[in-house]
Amino acid sequence: MRRREFIRLFSSTVVSWPLTARAQQAAMPVIGFLNSGQAEAFKSLVAAFRQGLSESGYVEGQNLTIEYRWADGDYEKLPRLAADLVGRRVSVIVANGPPAVVAAKLATATIPIVFTSGGNPVELGFVSSLNQPSGNVTGVSSLNNELGAKRFELLRELVPAAAASVDFLANPTRPSFRSEVKNAQQAAQALGVKLIILNASTEAEIDTAFAEFSRQRIAELLVGTDPFFFTHRDQIVALANHLQIVTMYPFREYVVAGGLISYAPSVAEVFRQAGIYVGKIVKGAKPADLPVLQPTKFSLVINLKTAKTLGLTVSNQMQLLADEVIE
Repeated sequence: MRRREFIRLFSSTVVSWPLTARAQQAAMPVIGFLNSGQAEAFKSLVAAFRQGLSESGYVEGQNLTIEYRWADGDYEKLPRLAADLVGRRVSVIVANGPPAVVAAKLATATIPIVFTSGGNPVELGFVSSLNQPSGNVTGVSSLNNELGAKRFELLRELVPAAAASVDFLANPTRPSFRSEVKNAQQAAQALGVKLIILNASTEAEIDTAFAEFSRQRIAELLVGTDPFFFTHRDQIVALANHLQIVTMYPFREYVVAGGLISYAPSVAEVFRQAGIYVGKIVKGAKPADLPVLQPTKFSLVINLKTAKTLGLTVSNQMQLLADEVIE
């Protein structure tokens, strides 16, 4: 090859290579991950989400990019974070929890949204129906807000000499707050129990709420399903155990952290299913054609070590009923 032709060929290759590389990078799907909590608290659930993606053929950093946006418990940040993801023209937005879903829906009516939520997505206005979501939104509902009656029953079975009243810790800034409180009140009324609502939406307010529990000598407590509480589960569990409050939690992760008892679907499975749905949408599926998924299995988890610390004896029957016993 002549020297002049070699230089021309080499020059054209150098010029075209970056263009090709940029084209390949631009073709890699970018997913927006919007969460109202803190990254560290949701590490295991993010891993479950990535597992769902991998089952659909996508691996972060290889053929897909994820842009994470964390509100760190400040729900007022969510609209700005959602708008930022829209501005980056992500392929799909994953919205975890009702506050994030509301922010994502307000930010875009065209970019597909896959939610994970404990509330009823139809009542909350996320979708028109479970089987035919319509629009740009679908996802996975854990139905966690609907489990109040069963949680009360299990609490009564654990503590037969139950108190006449039970406290309920809720976050008033959550979009599904009214619905969750209503479900809990109906469940308490059915069992002839008075339900006392105490609110918390900051770390300081969690401390204040538990100080009130102590002042009122509350013996039993149910914790709401809010992502903010999930983020601060170590704080809540430590306070409940210190004050000797028999507490029913909304997720297994609380019991792993030292909490007494939980009854819930697997939140990790919810995130895994969300990852699978994102993979389907990236491949071309439309959210309107993907029905909202709901859990089919709910697990009872009991921490025997915590029960002993609280002076409780868990019957053999209840231990056999449990799906998981932590000793």
